[in-house]
Amino acid sequence: MRNGLAFLAGSVVLAATSVYLSYELVVKPRQALQTQIREQKETILKLEQEKQRLETYLKILKHIDRRARVEVLLQGNDSKGNLQTTIRFTEIDDAGKPIDTPREFTLPGQEVYFDTLVIKFDDHFVEQGDPIKGAALMLFRRVFSSTMRAEDGFVIDKEGQVPEVYEGRQGASEFEKDLWKRFWDLANDEKLAKERGVRAIHGDAPYMRMEPDRVYEICLRSTGEIIITPGTHMAPAKAE
Repeated sequence: MRNGLAFLAGSVVLAATSVYLSYELVVKPRQALQTQIREQKETILKLEQEKQRLETYLKILKHIDRRARVEVLLQGNDSKGNLQTTIRFTEIDDAGKPIDTPREFTLPGQEVYFDTLVIKFDDHFVEQGDPIKGAALMLFRRVFSSTMRAEDGFVIDKEGQVPEVYEGRQGASEFEKDLWKRFWDLANDEKLAKERGVRAIHGDAPYMRMEPDRVYEICLRSTGEIIITPGTHMAPAKAE
């Protein structure tokens, strides 16, 4: 009887040991491997999503939403010996074709400033290509030079109104009209700006030391960055 009980107990211990070893050597490593594979798949998915987001953002970053060509028509001293620079300012499309009437300005000096007002929206609106908030907005406020007062500069877009170039594309929404009408209210009220998805709103005045017979481009990227391209030689006028 005792031998039978001892044998039974030994069998139970052996079975328990076998189950334990099977779990530790087979089941547990397999579960750990499955968990590792699942975590790796989740990591790969997140990396793919981040890659797609960055690729989309890079495409957006390269996109130009507003563009103007600036040609230096004349540069020289006036009768009093003061340097004067005459430029032609023309808004153009992506193909370089004029979309507005060219305007000519004569400014004292050589360094020309392009005073702008810029509205930048939260990144997720830009990344998603939101039809209203998917690109930054810019108003060409005025042009002036380093040797004159900004207040005496030449007006391009009327402040407080939607720039004509936006009106001409698809018609400005009431939302856009309100943004420009209340520009400085939004710029000084964080809560009000956030309610409208505005990330940044401010003035910006990039400038260039203009050289004669050069052509420059002022560009607004969808993300709100304003750039002036290096000057290129102006093409000679075609003979009529």
